[in-house]
Amino acid sequence: MRQDTPGVLLVNLGTPEAPTTPAVKRYLKQFLSDKRVVDTPRWLWWPVLNGAILPIRSPRVAKLYASVWMDEGSPLMVYSKRQRDALAAKLDMPVALGMSYGKPSLKSAIDELMVQGVTRLIVLPLYPQFSCSTVGAVWDGITAVFAGYRSLPSVHFIRDYAEHPTYIAALKASVERSFATHGRPDLLVMSFHGIPQRFANEGDDYPQRCFDTSEALKASLGLNSEQAMLTFQSRFGREPWLTPYTDETMKSLPSKGIKHVQIMSPGFSADCLETLEEISEQNREFFLHAGGTKFEYIPALNDDALHIDMMVDLVNDQRKQYEISRQA
Repeated sequence: MRQDTPGVLLVNLGTPEAPTTPAVKRYLKQFLSDKRVVDTPRWLWWPVLNGAILPIRSPRVAKLYASVWMDEGSPLMVYSKRQRDALAAKLDMPVALGMSYGKPSLKSAIDELMVQGVTRLIVLPLYPQFSCSTVGAVWDGITAVFAGYRSLPSVHFIRDYAEHPTYIAALKASVERSFATHGRPDLLVMSFHGIPQRFANEGDDYPQRCFDTSEALKASLGLNSEQAMLTFQSRFGREPWLTPYTDETMKSLPSKGIKHVQIMSPGFSADCLETLEEISEQNREFFLHAGGTKFEYIPALNDDALHIDMMVDLVNDQRKQYEISRQA
């Protein structure tokens, strides 16, 4: 009988290896070349990407990365490694970290697990809300890696965890800490990464999963629609993206009498450029310049103990399902 040896593959988006133009250019080229992210026909997109976007955007983005870079490296990588190590310490199985883009690659992480004899792979993409552009890209990535394998493990893929009780509890605790430290705001803003509206029109249920998270969190905190709202950040390109836009919302709130906001990004499992620079810095400026008086960013869950407990719960849920299927 084949030995059952489970292992966990944690996956996040990825990050440049350094806050430099060459490193950022390499990372952006891989990221923006993925058809899950930009589905413009290659013959049309490739000249624009290589001839305009990468040369212009890379130096600017490198400066932004430099503004949030930690002593240990990129924030997303630092927190992702801490998450991996904390999860491994609580599980009796191997845990590896892979990124959809950049290093450590999905292939290196899967190879690491296979060398340890893993026969049952539990894949945990660290995206609480499914999207074809994130979780779908992880699916594509692992199947591409396994195309080169003669023997395959069984794969248990965690699609998302938008309403998982431990996830909502961890978010609730982080909000309550912020309220206790800074006072109760006029409005709690839950800012999720955007996607083109067209993706949703074509079947991506990401907007619904964001709504599910926001409603569950509001209910857990006892907040109504006047006390908390959902927005979408980080749009790219000219086509319409999911609305309401976070930046436009920040600019409009003070004129509506909202002078104190606290904002969080529940869709990010680790702080990164989009939270530390775009939300905590850019959107702070938008809000205060428009007449707001108090703005606080609530950090991502990162390696918070409750966040790690949630990951343990997700893995154990998969283990229980596997045991039930074996006994059926």
